[in-house]
Amino acid sequence: MLVTEVSNALPGGSSLLRNEPVQARSSARLAGLLDAAAAVIDEIGFERLTTAMVAERAGASIGTVYRYFPDRIAVVEALAIRCTQRLASRFVDALDASGATTWQDACDALIDMTSEMYRTEPGFRAIRFGDAADSGVGDEEDRMGALGGAVGTIMRERFGLPDNDAVARAWVVLAESGHAVLARAHQDRQHPDTGLIEAYRVMNKTYLESVIAAS
Repeated sequence: MLVTEVSNALPGGSSLLRNEPVQARSSARLAGLLDAAAAVIDEIGFERLTTAMVAERAGASIGTVYRYFPDRIAVVEALAIRCTQRLASRFVDALDASGATTWQDACDALIDMTSEMYRTEPGFRAIRFGDAADSGVGDEEDRMGALGGAVGTIMRERFGLPDNDAVARAWVVLAESGHAVLARAHQDRQHPDTGLIEAYRVMNKTYLESVIAAS
């Protein structure tokens, strides 16, 4: 359930939520608030988002928003966590669906799936705007590093990639650079810059291949 995923991922369990909902109605209400925030971010960007906008779009009172979130940054942080979790989960699904047999195939599946999320997942760019440096959340909430680690674990278990600091660092580098490049490539989601996506695909494999060869 969404609220369980978000609450479990927050620092200390649920420090960004004023109240941790446990009933289905409360869970649905929180999901609705995050969906509303995602829609507003897609329309006007992170910088102009306010809690009042979230309440209006969700058809809720401002008090309902503040019941769960102390401020707009907490809203975006929770939305970014949801996006990150969905990305990690869908990567596994993409690997299974693609029939990938090599780590190169897996990299292609990851890039294709991430690009699809930029096109179709409301508020997906919050995964960047909600970074620790922007939100004031401490270093322990390093989602990009955690995402890179999760991808690295999957790749190691499925394709036998080396388990060392250099490869682990490479996954963090690729997670950070990938979202920077792919976000730029999808500034116009209806007409993504396919040349930029393909350039990142080549860079991804070339860099990772060099790190693996040196391991």
